[in-house]
Amino acid sequence: MKIEQAKTIPISDILDKLNIQPDRQSRNDLYYKSPLRTEKTASFHVDTAKNVWYDHGIGEGGDGVTFVRKWLKLSGVSDTCSDALRWMSNMLGYVPVIAPVQDPDAPKSQPKLTILQKREIIRPELLEYLDSRGLPLSIANEYLVEADVYNREKRKTIFALGFKNDNGGYELRNEFYKASTSPKYITFIRGRIGGQGGGIHIFEGWTDYLSAIIQHENGKRFIDDTIVLNSLSNLKKATPYIKGYCYQTAYTWMDNDEPGRNATASLDAFFQTEENLLHTPMNYIYAPYKDVNAWHMVKLGLTG
Repeated sequence: MKIEQAKTIPISDILDKLNIQPDRQSRNDLYYKSPLRTEKTASFHVDTAKNVWYDHGIGEGGDGVTFVRKWLKLSGVSDTCSDALRWMSNMLGYVPVIAPVQDPDAPKSQPKLTILQKREIIRPELLEYLDSRGLPLSIANEYLVEADVYNREKRKTIFALGFKNDNGGYELRNEFYKASTSPKYITFIRGRIGGQGGGIHIFEGWTDYLSAIIQHENGKRFIDDTIVLNSLSNLKKATPYIKGYCYQTAYTWMDNDEPGRNATASLDAFFQTEENLLHTPMNYIYAPYKDVNAWHMVKLGLTG
């Protein structure tokens, strides 16, 4: 995609692909809560007639390419003009060869949930839950928060561990509870080196990712980049981060069950469309256990 073509793509379409919807509209003016920072009042303005944006909170704006570059940088990935054009082509112009996979265990995004407050993990119940899964607090604190979550339908507040995705939603979990806030999206984690020419690891969920780096990297990030899907339904959302990025190896860490096998096969079909991309399924390491965390727990003697 050439830059002249990219600049004609409506910015509202780009935001829609990111599951970001306007709070209000007035003729040619759309107002969003800024995708570049946290705010309560929508001050990210898109002029649909001129196809430009302006974030009043930071005093910056521009065209669609400028926005995508800022969004990629915020997501921790390379943000050159070429990267932005590749991302826009993949996200808005290319339909990846990847089959949908049912994910019966994934929580549905629940708009009725609101996170009231986030903090470092301190509640004894959550600390016990982490211990039961073999996940040290020192590592968990790098990726998780303790969240007070209000359910408007039940009019009650619960607490849970929260794992943030790249669109501002959270995967929520405690010993008895599994849910998520909107929007549902992937989490990209830059590796210690990472980038073009390296590898990309793909996990279903954050417990598997943390278990893998504990077992293989002494708790440090992988050298290569990582995508945590947060749901198998997000498979297609991961492909713009991979296509045309010149990764050499894709490591998949899917579950050892039917949905996991289907996801592995679907990803394999996509990887075959990428030149010189070697697919290395990793599930043989933790077989016959269902997933990485189950295997990790057995290795630590946490299960019988």
